[in-house]
Amino acid sequence: MMTPEMLIASITLFVLAIFLGFELITKVPSMLHTPLMSGANAISGISVVGALLAANVAYEGGNTAISGLLAFVAIVLAMINVVGGFAVTNRMLKMIAGKKRRD
Repeated sequence: MMTPEMLIASITLFVLAIFLGFELITKVPSMLHTPLMSGANAISGISVVGALLAANVAYEGGNTAISGLLAFVAIVLAMINVVGGFAVTNRMLKMIAGKKRRD
């Protein structure tokens, strides 16, 4: 069970993470924004591992109704983020490489 102190600490951490993320993103020059964001999206593959672990815990614990559904949603959203990050990186690399010259 979550105590009020734990809830307040969790909300405080969440708000600080939002503030820090906003400050970091607004300070990044536009030239570096796409490479950094695509890299960050690719790193979110860690979320996929966490969601898989959560799904396993829900399955072994016998509480598959809500926990399993939330773990599935987390896996789907994290995979969308990972695939999107790689798609953006691939598109960016194609733009940088340009068209090959024909001789």
